Amino acid sequence: MTRVVDVLPPAAEAQIDAIRIAPRTATAHRALLADLDCMQAVQVGGQGPSTPLPADPRIIAWNVERCLFPKETAAQVAAHGADIALLSEVDCGMARTQQRHTTADMADALGMHYAFGVEFLELGLGSPTELEFCEDDHNARGWHGNAILSRTPFKRVEMLRLDDHGHWFCPDFGADPGQPRVGGRMALMAVVDTETGSLCVVSTHLESNAGPEHRKEQFDRLLDAIDRFAPDTPVIVGGDLNTGNHVPPDHSWQSETLFAGAEARGYSWSGTPEGMTTRPSLITRHPERRMKLDWFATRGLQTTESVLIASDATGQALSDHDAVLCRVTREAV
Repeated sequence: MTRVVDVLPPAAEAQIDAIRIAPRTATAHRALLADLDCMQAVQVGGQGPSTPLPADPRIIAWNVERCLFPKETAAQVAAHGADIALLSEVDCGMARTQQRHTTADMADALGMHYAFGVEFLELGLGSPTELEFCEDDHNARGWHGNAILSRTPFKRVEMLRLDDHGHWFCPDFGADPGQPRVGGRMALMAVVDTETGSLCVVSTHLESNAGPEHRKEQFDRLLDAIDRFAPDTPVIVGGDLNTGNHVPPDHSWQSETLFAGAEARGYSWSGTPEGMTTRPSLITRHPERRMKLDWFATRGLQTTESVLIASDATGQALSDHDAVLCRVTREAV
């Protein structure tokens, strides 16, 4: 069971030192990961209504690319009336985002409850473009992860680590030596009340530095975990599935095998709007690269609305991903 805490404990200096000198192997990574309390718990906070969500909640999934602009990002969520926001790539205590707890800042601006889990403990300050946003020469916490914002309190929350072998730690898996980090892709699962019963909402982020087979393994692991966490409960999974990465020559999402695998288990992808979901941003400067990375998978739900929300709707790209939104209702029994 995942520990749920009000405050995540920071990594001690001795633990940071141990990460720096550890051999870059999967065995060493697993030991380092297990020793970090901040990687084993979910932080829950914020304030908001205590009433159930409507019978047809609006749900946004958005990779907010570090969340450079929490206030403006929150305003986009509010403008579309989201009851749940499934977020990935949120920073906490990173120099590139001015050491802010971006999830807490968004929740405060929206008057919502939040759950935050650490995907990576990052020792570096980021990529060369991210260094342009750093005012400090250190990270106060070094946390980067996933979050869920909700207009109703969480009944239960759990974190699932989709891998522990150190995909971004070990050179054998293509880790970047210039960005040392411990952790791996993960998912946050939560159960919330609606006017028509419980709903399981899941924020996830699959691996970019791998191919379709690896992502299908991760998604299968997630669906297994959902079956244990919320059996017989309607489910919506939203997030950046990195579909098409490492798929030559054209990065086509249609080569991914996780779609058929999920459909065989009773999930539908119909809540995902049409269109590509990436764009150039302040951090990611690839105007020619457009991909479809962001998806909804639902079980036991019908979609009544499906919208692609431009992240530059106010004139400035808040992320290199557009947000996806859908409205769902429980399927008739």
